[in-house]
Amino acid sequence: MGNTEAEDAVANHVSGQANKPLSRPAHGLTIEQTVEELKANTDDGLTTADAKARLEDYGRNTFGEEKGVQPMKILVAQVANAMTMVLILAMAASFGIEAWIEGGVVAGVILLNIVVGFQQEFKAARTMDSLRSLSSPTASAVRDGSNVTVPTVEIVPGDMVELKTGDTIPADVRLIEAVNFETNEALLTGESLPVRKEPTRTFEDDTGPGDRLNVAYSSSTVTKGRARGIVFATGMFTEIGQIAAALRGKKSRRRPVKRKEDGSASIGRYIQAGILTVYDAMGVFLGVKVGTPLQKKLAQLALLLFGIAIVCAIIVLAANDFRTQQEVIIYAVATGISMIPASLVVVLTITMAAGTKRMVERNVIVRNLKSLEALGGVTNICSDKTGTLTQGNMIVRKAWIPGIGTYSVKDATDPFNPTNGYLSTRPDQPKDIAFFAEDAEGTPIENPAPLITSNTAMETYFNVASLANLATVHQSKEGGWHARGDPTEIAIQVFASRFNWNRLRLSGEGKQWVQVAEFPFDSDVKKMSVIFTDTNANKNWLFTKGAVERVISSCPTIRIGDDVVELTKDIEDDILKNMESLARLGLRVLAFATREDVGDVDGHENLDRNLFEKDLTFRGLIGLYDPPRVESAPSVRMFHEAGVNVHMLTGDHPETARAIALEVGILPPRMNEIAADVAKTMVMSATDFDKLTDDEIDKLPRLPLVVARCAPQTKVRMIEALHRRERFVAMTGDGVNDSPSLKRADVGIAMGQAGSDVAKEASDIVLSDDNFASILNAVEEGRRMFDNIQKFVLHVLAQNIAQACVLLIGLAFKDDDNLSVFPISPVQAMWIIMITSGLPDMGLGFEIAAPDVLQRPPHDMKYGVFTPELLCDMVVYGLWTSSLCMGSFLVVMFGFGDGQFGANCNRDYSPQCDTAFRARATCFASLTWQSLFLAWEMINMRRSFFRMVPNSKRYFTQWMVDVWRNKVLFSAVVFGFLTVFPLNYIPVLNRVVFKHTAISWEWAVVFVAAVFFFIGVEFWKWLKRVFFRRQNRKKTGGTRDVESRVFGVYYELGGVDLSKSPSSPSSGGEKEAGEKTTPEADKKTAADVV
Repeated sequence: MGNTEAEDAVANHVSGQANKPLSRPAHGLTIEQTVEELKANTDDGLTTADAKARLEDYGRNTFGEEKGVQPMKILVAQVANAMTMVLILAMAASFGIEAWIEGGVVAGVILLNIVVGFQQEFKAARTMDSLRSLSSPTASAVRDGSNVTVPTVEIVPGDMVELKTGDTIPADVRLIEAVNFETNEALLTGESLPVRKEPTRTFEDDTGPGDRLNVAYSSSTVTKGRARGIVFATGMFTEIGQIAAALRGKKSRRRPVKRKEDGSASIGRYIQAGILTVYDAMGVFLGVKVGTPLQKKLAQLALLLFGIAIVCAIIVLAANDFRTQQEVIIYAVATGISMIPASLVVVLTITMAAGTKRMVERNVIVRNLKSLEALGGVTNICSDKTGTLTQGNMIVRKAWIPGIGTYSVKDATDPFNPTNGYLSTRPDQPKDIAFFAEDAEGTPIENPAPLITSNTAMETYFNVASLANLATVHQSKEGGWHARGDPTEIAIQVFASRFNWNRLRLSGEGKQWVQVAEFPFDSDVKKMSVIFTDTNANKNWLFTKGAVERVISSCPTIRIGDDVVELTKDIEDDILKNMESLARLGLRVLAFATREDVGDVDGHENLDRNLFEKDLTFRGLIGLYDPPRVESAPSVRMFHEAGVNVHMLTGDHPETARAIALEVGILPPRMNEIAADVAKTMVMSATDFDKLTDDEIDKLPRLPLVVARCAPQTKVRMIEALHRRERFVAMTGDGVNDSPSLKRADVGIAMGQAGSDVAKEASDIVLSDDNFASILNAVEEGRRMFDNIQKFVLHVLAQNIAQACVLLIGLAFKDDDNLSVFPISPVQAMWIIMITSGLPDMGLGFEIAAPDVLQRPPHDMKYGVFTPELLCDMVVYGLWTSSLCMGSFLVVMFGFGDGQFGANCNRDYSPQCDTAFRARATCFASLTWQSLFLAWEMINMRRSFFRMVPNSKRYFTQWMVDVWRNKVLFSAVVFGFLTVFPLNYIPVLNRVVFKHTAISWEWAVVFVAAVFFFIGVEFWKWLKRVFFRRQNRKKTGGTRDVESRVFGVYYELGGVDLSKSPSSPSSGGEKEAGEKTTPEADKKTAADVV
């Protein structure tokens, strides 16, 4: 469809219609009619091929407002920066005094800088634009019979989408199923209250958008419940798309005029608004008001250097009595140019774009560029357990039905297949079973289905498992098993299916059970309930599952075998012991409960769950195993080596959390030897943590490493407690309620697969694989980028200092006319800035991570890039380089030369200027080589250039491998090194343009200066290594062992004798029945059992 046709179609679109008009607007059609006309499938959704064809036919699901890459804006930015401003002033000054060569060269440099800068920025902008789409909202669609996460822009008419609390609705959707489903449509209708949807109803064609209760609108958010629906309109054909088309226009960038209550304003207020508008425009123009904090800081640095350049130029004029002769002006131009920050902001942009692209390859999507700067400074990570530290593929391993026994599932490897694995049972309660014994599983069950029909208690238990469950599990025609829904509920549904008690068999039209209402899982109440009508008995039942403690508190009775008895304190204690027995195996334990005959219920009403989730009968426990990811334990250890503390904040039971935390290394391996009072502060329940006041939390020697039964507010309090301890925090989250903690954290990390759209919008980065190890990738990449930014910033500033010092010291050298003679000319200064500084800086931005990048503490965010170390290095390298260059100049000029500067040597070559021209050539060659060699030395700011890789066996050749590895940097250095020779010997180019002449024996001076340069830099790095080793010993007490360094304070507080072996009987105490001495043994036992 052409642009004109598309615009006409949008202009003629009828509200409520599809992209291609249906027989009636979607809200006027029944569910069956909508499905038929859109050629949709309510079971398996569209096929991949059909979805692709529809995407080509209907186009992308966007409002057409993406600006994408804007070449003109990038081009303007190349002119609007401090570096170009200095060059333009230098060009104007050169042409003003008729220094045509210098002016022409500066003009050429300006053009080259704009072209190169534009090309690199344009490439970086295109990279960022392609990455931006990865962090765009996604939708859960059903395609080929399975749930798939699809970018919202690829949703097409006919797609079946599933919506849950926290989702942003991807398009206009005709609902086909809804349970307690409400949406916030304020963006569309202005109505602040959520709207409850009713999919079975139909409405007249002319019904307004706010009254179409069977439709969910694009860009509105789900505030409650869940639903399924068929997409009928996308992009500009949605209701919000129509509004976007009508309201398109540019926002004003003018500052508003402050007015009085009557709407009037004085002339002064108009002037104030005008001045502030100009100020904002200048800030944007110069880059100090746009971009990330680091980009703004570097733009401000560029402006500062611009000011320093002007001051230096004034000093030059003052040293020559403000004479306006050409030689003086040229000297001032050279000094001003020497302070230019060569392509600083451009190199930063390129580095960040390359970094974000590299992160995508490592499953990290950057939504906010400022997080790139922050990742390297993270000191604490607060992570969820399920799906992040663990695999998220849950399988039911244990189930306990009071009075009947404990059921076990073994060797189940396919989480969706109910026929996979082996079922067994034994009549004991979990607390009475020695799970590490050979007969722990009990008697095998060959045919489990008849067990339910012959036992009422089991039937009710499995009714809860199957019906208080939103997941669907079914077998396709090809024989494969498909599942949709939450991993926990899928696992429970698969377990019910082992007994042929699948939800699809029990519930639906014409079947025994019909759903009336649903109370979705809430992180505050930690329960989920449904109300079903038993059509056989004409009675309503409430089925509940949730956290064991919360369910028990609602249960005055318990079903034990065939009897319903009072749930006494002793019975409650037994239930908790059974739960803890399962939790110690690393199982996530949930409780089941029911309430019979809850009375008549109107499912369309906004029901109060507190009136229903009470007076329940306890039905049993179910234990699900979610094994830790293979990468989790190594990643936690590497975080500890990197000086980053890891905390687990989970909704699971403390014993479950404790078992997994021990397995992945968040808790110390000698946890069982730590005194009980200390151990209690290491693993806390949210109830205990939330009872503490802020002062009491601050008095804790260490904050808990594990917080179980965690509520959203607990996460916020944890972040605030860490902030009060001046820690820099990263927080993971996936639910709607995690948004406050993600916003409050310094780096909010959302889950790309399990995360809600609201959580993603609140986050700074998104993990595309929901894997904890990807957070380590992000931190490593953040540190690498931070290091590289420091390297090229240091390289630039050290060269600025070196050139400025050489030129300012050169003011002391006067010619016969009492005018200063510059040691390096303006063209030489520009060459060094553009070639020997600018090109290597780009190469430094692509450096790989240092070998010890994850073996040193996080950088201090108080200093940012400009650490005390960098500032010292900048001064030392700058002064050392300027000293050697000035030494080279003086050796040629006075050591072996006649010391005569002649006259007009800043402008023309003459025999009496020969010595000055040769000295200038020597100084230029020295400065060029040393600048290039400094770039190589910056590969690692502390390690020797000749031993960049620790423990390398290449004692004499490792440096060759290191310099060859980064081809961009190697090419830049070699090019700069070799071009010095033609610049010295090509006639006209040397004497007329660069103001120097060919040299011969002076190369020995340049070579010796380069050797001294390496010696000086290596000596300084050696001093730094000695200093930081001593500093590190003071901080760690000389402890090199990671376990002692990370957990030593807990061992000390808990009275653990580190001199004794952890397996020593004296350190672990006597064994109790059924209990292992060491945590390692506990973990092995749990792994064997589950």
